[in-house]
Amino acid sequence: MSESVLLFIAAVFIVAGFVKGVVGLGLPAIAMGLLAIVMRPADAASLLILPTVATNIWQMAAGPSLWPVVARLWPTMLGVICGTLAGAGWLVEGHYAAALLGVALAIYALTGLARLHVTVSPAQEPWLGPIVGVVTGLIAAATGVFAMPAVIYLQAIGIEKEDLVQALGLSFTISSLALAVNLASVSALNLSMGPASLGALAVACVGMWLGQTLRLRLRPETFRLCFLLGLLALGIYLVARAVV
Repeated sequence: MSESVLLFIAAVFIVAGFVKGVVGLGLPAIAMGLLAIVMRPADAASLLILPTVATNIWQMAAGPSLWPVVARLWPTMLGVICGTLAGAGWLVEGHYAAALLGVALAIYALTGLARLHVTVSPAQEPWLGPIVGVVTGLIAAATGVFAMPAVIYLQAIGIEKEDLVQALGLSFTISSLALAVNLASVSALNLSMGPASLGALAVACVGMWLGQTLRLRLRPETFRLCFLLGLLALGIYLVARAVV
């Protein structure tokens, strides 16, 4: 890769890492869309695996309640694994799936900004969680984006701020590892991207640290607003990328 391409990749991961640090998601969607300008989608996904897994492990481990989160969400995570592996080979272009995902994110953000709340009772979690996990995994297999409908579900069961960010880190870690297996199973995982992936990880961590520093200074209500606006921007971006 040329020096200009490497600089472009570094800028992409700094921006994507910063957004992830602030709102807890967005790195794969932003990076996949921008990297597609300079490389094939399969190569972009291969480049993303290491930064995505590492930053999500960091996000997952940085919060105060990891084991309670794991104990509560493991059926959903099992569903994510099954859904992602069931979609082996789907991540080729994925334009229409990405557009639909963007619409769903935008609608959810707008309902949140309008103060319309979705709630899931504890009695519904045992059967609804695995279904949400499978659907999230299938969407991730088609688009490389792990946000929906997991984000809606995690907020609906009453997880807030730092625990929500930690739960998203857990979900995205599981999804990222399952997607790596997905790509490897159809010989689409480009291992030659390893050195570039290490560099991407370094700059993504810088961006994520800056974003986390900002997030910790935000009040809960301000964080909620940033979170929803981030989802709205991400949704609009996914739709625009698919249309262009």
